[in-house]
Parts: sequence; structure tokens; C-alpha cells
Amino acid sequence: MYRWLRKLLFLLEPEKAHALVLHGLRLPAFRWFLRRMYHFEHPSLQRTLWGITFPNPVGLAAGFDKNAEAVAAMADLGFGFVEIGTVTPRPQPGNPRPRLFRLTADEALINRMGFNNQGVQAVAQKLRQQGPLPIIIAGNIGKNKDTPNDQAVRDYEKCFRELYPYVDFFVVNVSSPNTPNLRELQEKDSLQQLLHHLQEVNHSLPHPRPILLKIAPDLSFAQLDDILSIVQQTRIHGIVATNTTTSREGLHTSPEEIARMGPGGLSGRPLRHRSTEIIRYLHQKSRGKIPIIGVGGIHSVEDALEKLRAGASLVELFTGFIYRGPALIKQIKQALVAQSIKK
Repeated sequence: MYRWLRKLLFLLEPEKAHALVLHGLRLPAFRWFLRRMYHFEHPSLQRTLWGITFPNPVGLAAGFDKNAEAVAAMADLGFGFVEIGTVTPRPQPGNPRPRLFRLTADEALINRMGFNNQGVQAVAQKLRQQGPLPIIIAGNIGKNKDTPNDQAVRDYEKCFRELYPYVDFFVVNVSSPNTPNLRELQEKDSLQQLLHHLQEVNHSLPHPRPILLKIAPDLSFAQLDDILSIVQQTRIHGIVATNTTTSREGLHTSPEEIARMGPGGLSGRPLRHRSTEIIRYLHQKSRGKIPIIGVGGIHSVEDALEKLRAGASLVELFTGFIYRGPALIKQIKQALVAQSIKK
């Protein structure tokens, strides 16, 4: 069924198709239908991390529901958790359109959205109005485009404090390629300062939230070693690996078409091997002591299992969800249940 719906959606400009889907996910009748078609749970799917019990290990990555508009519907689709955002302190429109492109030959996307969102107060209000939600929620937080890096800590703290009552854990995004100079915050001294400060704020509050760091796939192994050292020193709770890449290697889409699309982060199937390589490296180097959420190029059951075998505790979908539809969520969970029964 989704194959036909995708054909219709792909006739639209990508950002318009995205907005249409988000609107549909807010309709009660559509949500009922999705739940009937795709919802599947089993006790063996439960995972407990950081004191949080996830109904299943398959989540929706940040960027799909930036403003927490359709969070409850994600549970109907079968996701075990959802990352909202990236959220910034002040509303911002993001980069000029067009800023989202399909590479259908590669089952990939290029985006340069630029943290477009309604601002943390509006997002917090949406979550407050919805009340308790039937899904685990992560708040993916970033800085405004016009905030200098030497003042970025304030932006992250603002988002942390505003979302703290409404989310189960946080993801610190310093790895998007679409906010100027943001990736400089991944450098050792800047990152250490930021995470130390957030941990101080976190532990000043009644019930500290788990904090994870989202990293780029373009880091060297030496930089990954620095990341591991910082995670251990700051005692944050895990890593999301990985964000989008600036690489354009190995694509089937023509160089001329890619050049017309312009800069941005590449996601989807071409990212699969590099993200898995990073997950495996981080898992082995940390001796399995740092929980990892694996994301990047999951377009099949085998892709998800590959990430879990490499050391991920949980996985997230985004581009694979767009190309393969909600059946992929159910198929991954059914495969995991079948594995548990065999054991």
C-alpha cells in the first residue's frame, strides 16, 4: 500500500510532501488506520536503558517532527521512541527553499534545513498541552544560527531547562552541517565545556535526564577517540551515531544533478556502512560501556540488525522510513521477536 502512496507523495516537492504527511498524522481517523495496519508489540522487544523502559528499540530520528506536532501518532506507527527537534531557543525559519532534495536512485536525501523550528517555548507548550504521551520522547537541542559559538552554551541550557519537564532524555546536536560553524563545537575543548555545563544544570534539577551526544559520520578515528574520552569524563549517558554526511562519494545520482542540489547533509542508504563502522568502533573501544543509538542508512530489516550486532542498543529511522514506509518498523520488530524465540 505504501508503495502507491509514496508514488503520489514523490510527485510533490519534498518539503510539501513532508508537511502533508505531518498533517495526516494529526487526524484521528488516519491514526486509527495506522494503528490497525502497523502496530505490533511483544514483551521481548522491551529495552531498559538509563532507567527508561522502551517498548521497543526502533525510534524515529530527529528532523521528522521538529515541533512535536504528531508525537502520539508515532506510537500508532509502532515507534518505541521519537526524537523531536532539533529545537533552538528562539524560532527560526531555517535556510531558504528549496532545501530538501530526493536522490531516488540512491534512496537518499540531501537537506540543508538549518534548524527550522518554532522555538523551544512553542515546542514545550505543545508537549504540555498534549499531556502524558504513549511514547518515549527525546529532546534534540541546538543553538540558533546567529548565536556565536562562544555563547552556544546558553542556547543549549535554555532548551534543556524548557524541555526538561516534558522529555525523557536529551540529545545534544553539535553535528549538523547546515548551521554555520556548528560542527566546530565537536572539537575537544568546546565540547567538553558544553557537556560539563549541561551536566551541572542536569544534576541541579530534581530528576536528572539522560544526555546523549549526536555525532557526525565525517569524524576521524582520532576524533572519535576524543569523543569517547569526553563522554567518559563528563559522564553523559550515550552517543547517537550518526548525523548526516557532507560526503558525496559512491552515489548513483549524476554529479550534475548533485551539483544543482547544492550543499547539505546527505542521509539514507549511502550512509549505512560508515555509520555502522562508527558504531562498531565506539562499541569496541568503550568495551560496550557506552550505550549507542544507531542511525544512518537503515532501509531493511538486515540494516537494523547490522546496527544492533555492531553494538547499538537502539536504532532510529528517518530516510528509510520515507522510502520504505511504516511497514519497515513492524518488519524490524517481527524479526527481533523471531530471533528472541529462537534463542
